[in-house]
This record gives sequence, C-alpha cells and structure tokens, in this order.
Amino acid sequence: MPASIGPLEITGAALFTLAVLHTFSTRYFEHLAHTRTAHAGVWHLLGEVEAVFGFWAFVLILFMALAYGWGASSLYLESLHFTEPMFVFVIMVIAASRPVMQLAGDSVSAVGKLVPAAPATAGYFLSLSLVPLLGSLITEPAAMTLAALMLRDRIFASGASNRLRYATLGVLFVNVSVGGTLTNFAAPPVLMVAAKWDWTTAFMLSNFGVKATLAVLINAIGVTLLFRRELSARATEPAARSHPRVPPQFVLLNAMILAAVVFTNHLPEAFMGLFLLFLGLSEAYRRHHDRLMLREGLMVAFFLAGLVVLGGQQRWWLQDVLSRLDETTLFYGAAALTAITDNAALTYLGSLVEGVSEDYKYALVAGAVAGGGLTVIANAPNPAGFAILKDHFDEQSISPFGLFAAALVPTVVAVACFRGIRGPIAEIVDWELWAQWFAQLDRSFLFLLILPFVVAAVGLWAHYLQGSKAGK
Repeated sequence: MPASIGPLEITGAALFTLAVLHTFSTRYFEHLAHTRTAHAGVWHLLGEVEAVFGFWAFVLILFMALAYGWGASSLYLESLHFTEPMFVFVIMVIAASRPVMQLAGDSVSAVGKLVPAAPATAGYFLSLSLVPLLGSLITEPAAMTLAALMLRDRIFASGASNRLRYATLGVLFVNVSVGGTLTNFAAPPVLMVAAKWDWTTAFMLSNFGVKATLAVLINAIGVTLLFRRELSARATEPAARSHPRVPPQFVLLNAMILAAVVFTNHLPEAFMGLFLLFLGLSEAYRRHHDRLMLREGLMVAFFLAGLVVLGGQQRWWLQDVLSRLDETTLFYGAAALTAITDNAALTYLGSLVEGVSEDYKYALVAGAVAGGGLTVIANAPNPAGFAILKDHFDEQSISPFGLFAAALVPTVVAVACFRGIRGPIAEIVDWELWAQWFAQLDRSFLFLLILPFVVAAVGLWAHYLQGSKAGK
C-alpha cells in the first residue's frame, strides 16, 4: 500500500465503490420508473446499467476540476486510452448488421445439422458454444453481439421462463469471456498483456486452448440438458424475414470490413475509418440493412469509457495487492476481483509488476477470464449482451443478483478447467489456504473485494422473500 494516499485516491476509490453498488441497484431504479412516473425519466437514467460508470466518471472529473483545476482533470483524461470503448462500439454495430447476421445464421444452421437435436435446440447450443469460441477469431465483443442476437430471436422472444433466461445469460457471459482465449488478440484481458509478455497465438492455443474449449462445451451442454424440455417447447428457429436475403457479394464485402476492423483493433484511426466506410455503404444500400444498433453501441461505449476513467484511479491499491500474491492466491483472487473491476484492467495492472514468473502470468490471466461472467462490469463485451437482451426481462431490466447467481456454476466450471488441468483442483476447498490468502490482504482492499458478494447475497435473499410473499 502506498505510504501516502491523497484525497484524489480516496475519492476515486469511494466513487468506484458507489458505482459498483449502483450497478447492483439498477433494477430498483427501473422499478421506481414504473411506479413513480412523475420523475420516470430520471429513474430510467439511473436504472440504465450502461450509464452507471459514465455518470460516476463525470462526478470524478467534476471533483478533479473543482479541487485541482480543469487543467489537472484534462491532463488525466489525456493520459487514458479509450481505444477499447471505441472498438467495442464499432464492432458491435457492424456485427449486428443484417449481412453479418445472415452469414452467422447460415453458418450456425449448417453446423446445427450435425448436432443430434432438434434444429432450434441445436441452434441454442451452438449459440452458447460455437459462437463464443469464434470470438477467438472475430473478437469477444463481436461474438457477444452475434450470440446475444441469436439467443434473443430463438429463446428470449418466445416467452422463456425466468430461470432459463438467467441461466442462459450466465453461461453466455462466462463462455464469451473464456472462448476468446484461443488467440492473442481477441480477448481484452489477453490483448492487454500479449505484447509485453510475448504471448503468441500458438502459446495461447497450447496453454489455454483445450481448457477454454472444454469449459465452453461443458457449460453449453449442461445448460442445454438442464432445460432440454423447455427448449423443446420454447426454442424456435428465427422467423423468416419479409425482406429478401442479402446478395452474397454484399455479405462478403461486409465480412471483409468486419475482418479489417478486427485486424486493426488496436488502431482507432484505422477502424474508425473503416466504420465510416461501413456507414456509407449501409446508407447507400439501405434495403440490405435493418436499423443499425448505434444507440445500444454508444451506450455500451459510454459504460466502458466510464470504467476506464474510474478504473484509472484504482491502480494504487490494485497493483499493490497483485504484487503481493503468490500464484495460487493470485488465480482465485483475480477470478474474484473481476466481480468489481474489468478483467482487462486487472491484467494490465498485473503486467506492470516486474520480474514475475510464468506461473504468475498464467494465474493472473486465467483467473481474470474465468471470472469474466460474474457481473456486467467483469468483461468488456458483457454490456453489449446486456444491452441487447435486457428488454426481454421483467421491467426491461436484468437483476445483477440474478446474473451473479446464474454465472456462479459456469464460473466454477471455468475455474476447474483452468486450474484443475494445470494443478490440484482440491485446493479450491482448502480452507487453510483461503484463510492464509485473506490474512495477507489489506483491510481496505478486503472490504472492496467482499462488498459485491455481500450486496449480491442480500439482494438474492430479498428476492427470495419477495417471491415467498407473492406465492402466499
């Protein structure tokens, strides 16, 4: 822990804590929007998960401007990198376009013929397995967008039960976080460290590939078998569109633009130029496009930009903690920390620690991707899936507590695959090991680590009591 902590560091940590609490409280604000209609607009704004971190980031910048002057706040903003929010916005809009969705749908339907299940159920399984694994090629944000749109049309729009919706969402978030680790450029937490640590795609395939694929398949097969009866009744093939199919040459052109954007994912000048080309083509050939997801993409980018601004003030405690953990405690600590911070920020801060071993590097990244589905802030693509699917939940809002609970089992599967194949999985129930880890943590950090789990437990208990009263 730094010897001197100033008002800015304390304020930054406090606002980050408030933002985390706000994330877990959005469903309450959405409820107020439906019951207190006089100020419904304000409640809707506070109930938008995508607006949470952007809102508190504005508060932080305002505090810096008042306390230290506008020059200090502007210098702080200039020191940050917003490439990831920009890229997620661009890739989300392009991946959700009709030409790309037609190509993805045709590919899933072709592979689905090889799956021994009804076409609709096979499509559900592949949306949770094949598409997340394709994220290693088309990037995780694109995979999240494609999978969420397919699941929306196949499951969520057909009146699925609340249990199926949340279970699907939990598996989707975990599988996308894990499925992008077969290459060194597709998963944000891997991209943050690949260049510094010389991690090539061959390295990722040999060290993460089999484990990630196994975790994705186990989770997808498990949820498909668990809800097989409801899926047989609810799952539907996407309805035929009233408009004609997009010509193959136009699909190919859009696929090439998507590939070029993926290739230039670290060069905002390049992929923003490609995005402008895509917008021009979509306007010129409007008959081959549906409504572009510009609003949803901008909201997701706003969320991630706010996370970058607030996350930049957490380095003083995060980096210190990561530097003092051994390989085993680092793995589980990274998996738990993703509940309160973006896993890409986590791996980036860990990469700043010099002289670490290869085991340290593996534990940091494996733990970060394994825990990437616990909350909407855990992994950069999660807000994209959240924005696409939230309208199909009660009160057009996804309960953070429901997501947390639904993602726990898939997360344990990912932890078992990444840790169990490499080392003894029995350590996960070694209470003495856990006690040693907690004993070496700073109390302020321990509070921030435990906070979301306590809030989630209280929220789940409140939902249980509310359901019991409704049943009487």
